[in-house]
Amino acid sequence: MARKVLVMGEVRDSSLRNVSFEAIAAAKVMAEGGEVVGLLVGESVASLGSELIQYGADRVITVEDALLATYTSDGYSQAVLAVMEEESPEALVFGHTALGKDLSPRLASKLDTGLISDVTSLEEAGGNIVFTRPIYSGKAFEKKIVTDGLMFVTIRPNNVPALEKDAARTGDVSSLSVAIKDLRTIVRDVIRKATQGVDLSEAKVVIAGGRGVKSEDGFKPLQELADVLGGAVGASRGACDAEYCDYSLQIGQTGKVLTPDLYIACGISGAIQHLAGMSNSKVIVAINKDPEANIFKVADYGIVGDLFEVVPMLTEELKKLKVNA
Repeated sequence: MARKVLVMGEVRDSSLRNVSFEAIAAAKVMAEGGEVVGLLVGESVASLGSELIQYGADRVITVEDALLATYTSDGYSQAVLAVMEEESPEALVFGHTALGKDLSPRLASKLDTGLISDVTSLEEAGGNIVFTRPIYSGKAFEKKIVTDGLMFVTIRPNNVPALEKDAARTGDVSSLSVAIKDLRTIVRDVIRKATQGVDLSEAKVVIAGGRGVKSEDGFKPLQELADVLGGAVGASRGACDAEYCDYSLQIGQTGKVLTPDLYIACGISGAIQHLAGMSNSKVIVAINKDPEANIFKVADYGIVGDLFEVVPMLTEELKKLKVNA
């Protein structure tokens, strides 16, 4: 059954986030030969439309307004609902990001439809699109299908591979004028506390520190290793509570949920709340002085040792490999 699928492209610092391209790949499966329409909402986003098309969108609609320069659920929901009314798609795809997790339930309520959130894979089977999502903090998975009405899903970053970019691919980028009004919230200023560099939620490699790093300075060797691997630094709640780092780095049930290709846990004991945020990583390496630490139960590779000795050694060896490559 061919469908029109609307995909929300997410912009950060004037660039499209990778999850936008992964959402297009998911939309291609859901469309089953139908049309994939990208949607960009913001103040000056039209120039990014061609990139969505290069990653698989058939065309792109933009909604631009100075009131949409920074995200608010009021403003963005007005924009998306106006496009929904204009296009009447059969399916809607968002990234399961901070924006997607805030906006999608609001829209589902206004549209009086169901929502399948945090999808990690999808496939066509027996005439249905089957969505897989984790439950019970990642201890189990459930499969869902939509039998009637709008198919509305959010995709977890780093789980659905994006399509290969085709620079020669072209399509229409059009704008829709929407009167954004009656906003209950206006963002006057944004103060960023997150670290610069690779976006933690989309990083392919994550080096995470726990209470075992002992201090704020203890994160420096982790950052150096992350820089060598082109990854990002994260933390357990214990490290954040001890004020070794900012809470923007927290990974776990009450923090970010990640699925990187490589996760290196340094000085992390492996509390169940932390495992909920990283246990689905493709490869997990644990470094801990305690051979009985719970983190070793989920690790693919374990190193029993002092992280302040092991991490610098890993960093130096990896530097040599890069030089000789």
